[in-house]
Amino acid sequence: MVNTSSAISELKHLLGAQSVLDKTQDLVLYEFDGSIEKSAPDCVVFPTSTEDVVRIVKIAQKYSLPLVGRGAGTGLSGGTIPVDGGVMIAFARMNKILEIDLENEYAVVQPGVVNLDITTTVQSNGYYYAPDPSSQKACTIGGNVSENAGGPHTLAYGVTTNHVLGIEAVLPDGSVITVGGPETEHPGYDLRGLLTGSEGTMVLVTKVTVRLMRSPEAVKTLLAIYDEPEDAAATIESMTNQAIVPAAVEMLDGVMLRMIEEATHAGFPIDANAVLLIEVEGPIESVQEQVEKIQKACRESNSREVRVARSEKERELLWKGRKNAFGAVGRISPTYYVQDGVVPRTRIADTLRFIHETSKKYGIQISNIFHAGDGNMHPILLFDERDADQLKRTKQAGTEILQYCIEAGGAITGEHGVGMEKNDLMPMLFTEDSLGMMERLIKVFNPDRRLNPGKILPTGKGCLEIRPTPTQYNRTDW
Repeated sequence: MVNTSSAISELKHLLGAQSVLDKTQDLVLYEFDGSIEKSAPDCVVFPTSTEDVVRIVKIAQKYSLPLVGRGAGTGLSGGTIPVDGGVMIAFARMNKILEIDLENEYAVVQPGVVNLDITTTVQSNGYYYAPDPSSQKACTIGGNVSENAGGPHTLAYGVTTNHVLGIEAVLPDGSVITVGGPETEHPGYDLRGLLTGSEGTMVLVTKVTVRLMRSPEAVKTLLAIYDEPEDAAATIESMTNQAIVPAAVEMLDGVMLRMIEEATHAGFPIDANAVLLIEVEGPIESVQEQVEKIQKACRESNSREVRVARSEKERELLWKGRKNAFGAVGRISPTYYVQDGVVPRTRIADTLRFIHETSKKYGIQISNIFHAGDGNMHPILLFDERDADQLKRTKQAGTEILQYCIEAGGAITGEHGVGMEKNDLMPMLFTEDSLGMMERLIKVFNPDRRLNPGKILPTGKGCLEIRPTPTQYNRTDW
């Protein structure tokens, strides 16, 4: 029998009582993230160094306790929910930027550093950190690395893994490893790439070397306004066909843009049924040429108006509306469920129609805001979790949307991770042999699966009641 109280006593002796939470009223704050599942840890500890993490891990190993790392808790797939209790390691106090090397264009940071703080620190020198999740004012680098987070500018610059140069991490036995580094090339296996996106199931990240980029010479932001969502989707396809690659292309449907406008007054037209928020970056001449091509593509796809932000203040306001979308939803609905399916860009219009039909089928209001440039859909299902039937219908609707994304040639996640919400859908994407290989790979780093158990791989506890077939979606009677 696990003696949790003895483990907690040792942790308090190691870190001090002020760095260990074990009272019920405190643990409630750590039983959830941005998803809709809940489960509390037995205790939460706050290390301030890699050495602290090593000692914590060894105590957990001594008592065979599960370990879960946590950044800011902004994840959207249940990635930091301690499904088996145990010790939660919260990295909020490991929040120092350790080194900035502008000459070689990198920074070394602790995992608790807030994403946006890196850019804030270096922007006066003409640099920035490119990955920009919508929660970048709160989310931390350790969590970004674990989930391989994306953001609106993924289209041009890639996701977190494209900007991580090196990682220091602690294994479940207390070993400390370093993979990659500021150098551009490293011999051997790309363990840096493997660990980025491993969702805390292999290591606990304690230090990250990130790439810094020079700020672009010019930036232009456009707002294209549509009466029909299908026309906005057609614009994406048109730009793709013409090899136009903006830095970002975000799409908001009418439901979403009205919620945002009421909350932020960002300048979105409340009578529209869809808008595209498009950003172009680069040399001044190139940016102007891109803007003209994009305006033409929008007009040819029945955009009723294309606005170009006239000032930096106006541009920032438009992006404020986009980045504060989830907060705007919270003003309307007591709870919401965010999905993260990916489809080919040519299937965006079909997927929006399917989401609309699913909304009617389950009686759940669904709004859409997503990274249209790379087909990363984020349907947001509005519901009241106090109503058990609404919660059940919401989960069913979310599952059916993800299954449609798979049948459309896409996947169940583009940036939020698999976590505990989508792991039982993994057999729809991977063969039994492939899943077995992943299981063996995880066990190389985490042999007894004490590190973030119940994530990524199927547990057999989920439900796949709705198993669509390809023919189900070959409809023409929308």
